[in-house]
Amino acid sequence: MQIVLLERIAKLGQMGDVVTVKDGYARNFLLPQGKALRANKSNLARFETERAQLEARNLERREEAEAVSAKLDGQKFIVIRQSGDTGQLYGSVTPRDISELLSAGGFDVSRNQVAIDQPIKTLGLHNVSIMLHPEVASNVIINVARTADEAERQEAGEDVTVEPGLEEETLQVEEVFEEGVSVDVADEAVELAEEAEAEAEVADVVEAEAPAETEEEDAKQD
Repeated sequence: MQIVLLERIAKLGQMGDVVTVKDGYARNFLLPQGKALRANKSNLARFETERAQLEARNLERREEAEAVSAKLDGQKFIVIRQSGDTGQLYGSVTPRDISELLSAGGFDVSRNQVAIDQPIKTLGLHNVSIMLHPEVASNVIINVARTADEAERQEAGEDVTVEPGLEEETLQVEEVFEEGVSVDVADEAVELAEEAEAEAEVADVVEAEAPAETEEEDAKQD
């Protein structure tokens, strides 16, 4: 379907451009949202008549978006979610969740303005782009954690998915040996084997001597 754009659309064009898009994209999004008109003779004439008004309205909206962006850009928001030890969420953080989070923080943002390719499914700090206007975007940081304490630790740069027990065990092993001291496990095994062999030889000698002593005692008694 051919349409005329009423505002700038990313990857499509600028206001006034006539472009061809898939019918479903036009019918389900661009036309109902008032972002475009069918590119027929009457609509093209209508656009030219209203062009100055559309441009003025677009400028006003862009200035409003820039004012919001100055406050929103770089803001950090915490989302508490349950997850496994590896950091994989039991569920996800969707554009709707982020929209509600920002709205609760005083920013009027719809889910369609949250520009993420797919829902967030892991713990950590996630950069998310918010399209306040076709020509204005803000970046926010979504801190997904299991607790408020973990959120603070993540913001400080800590990886909360590392198991604490594993870290303690590693530290204990490192503390056993002083710096510069090494242990050769192979040499120690050889020494143990030699000791065992020597003990076995002594035992054989003892066993061999025992019968001889018994025979001597029997001869004396006779």
